[in-house]
Formats: sequence, C-alpha cells, structure tokens
Amino acid sequence: MEPLTITPHPANAVAHATDVASAIDALSDIDLVRLKALARLWSRDLPGGLSWTDILHEAIARTLDGSRPWPPGVPILGFLSGVMRSICNDHWRRARLEQRLFVSRDNEDQRSGPGGDADEVPDPERILVAAQTLANIYRLFEGDPLALKIIAGMADGLAAREICKIHEMAELDYDTTRRRMRRTLLRQHQYWNK
Repeated sequence: MEPLTITPHPANAVAHATDVASAIDALSDIDLVRLKALARLWSRDLPGGLSWTDILHEAIARTLDGSRPWPPGVPILGFLSGVMRSICNDHWRRARLEQRLFVSRDNEDQRSGPGGDADEVPDPERILVAAQTLANIYRLFEGDPLALKIIAGMADGLAAREICKIHEMAELDYDTTRRRMRRTLLRQHQYWNK
C-alpha cells in the first residue's frame, strides 16, 4: 500500500488554500469534535496501520493543495468528511485487491484458502449506517457541550475520571450529564421505534 503524502501547493492554488485554511480555522470547538469523531469513524480498523489523524491530515492536505477542490456552498465539515470517506474507501479497495492477490497466490501454491481477515472488512453500507447513527447522536446533543465532550472522550476510550480531568469537569457534572444523555437516548429510541 502506498503511504499517504502531502504534496506542495502549486502557485495558482494559494488563494484557494487560504480560503480553505480560513474555513477550517473558523470551525467551532463542537465542529472540531465532530470532525475528529468522523475521522475516527471512517478510519476504524483501516488496514496499513493508518490512524484517524493520518486520514484527517491527508483530507486537509488534499483540500489545501487543490487536488480535492472545495465546491462553493458546501459546508467545510461535510466536505472534509466526504474526502476522508473517499480516502478510506480507496485504502479498503486496495486492501481487498491485495487480499485477493494473496489468496490467488496461495491457491496457486496449493496452500489453504483465505483467512478470516477478508471477511471482517466492513462493507460501505455498514460504514454509512454507523456514520449516520453518529451524526444523529451529535445532532441530539449539539446544544449540550458537556455531552459532546463526554461522547468525544468515550470515543477515545477514556475512563470517566480521565474525561473529567481533560475537560476540567466536576464528577457531579459528569454524572448528571450522563443521566441526561441516557434519558435523551431512551426517549429518542422510543420515538424511532414507534
């Protein structure tokens, strides 16, 4: 698999890069949390040892260098999410192709068939459903900054105490927010299942 690369800016793309950089700089803290969560979602279990930060940085680099032009009128958050999804899908396709080549070589050598790894690669439909679910959860709590911080911490695999420490949150505030989140999710679940 080829590594991710950041290409230098061509001279005629500097103005475009400035617009993109300004739009990214103008993102709110909540938007940045969403962007991080989307990067984590799209890059989950990505082959080749690429992390969510690699994917996010590559998406920003491609947007800045103009290889992925940002269309007017499209929110930068949604556009970057699409670029990250595209990058991840390309890597999944390459991984599947490499897996098929490996399996065909194994079959030619009279070795055993494919391992279980190829079957564990999530299909695009599952990824899309997960992304939509995550977007719905963020929409539910978009007016609740404490809930968004807790969600981001949980997505990072942090314990309650670590989330409180990082976000300078009292344990009582954490517990109260978690109960409020639980009630909201239960109400929403009942609404969705009517």
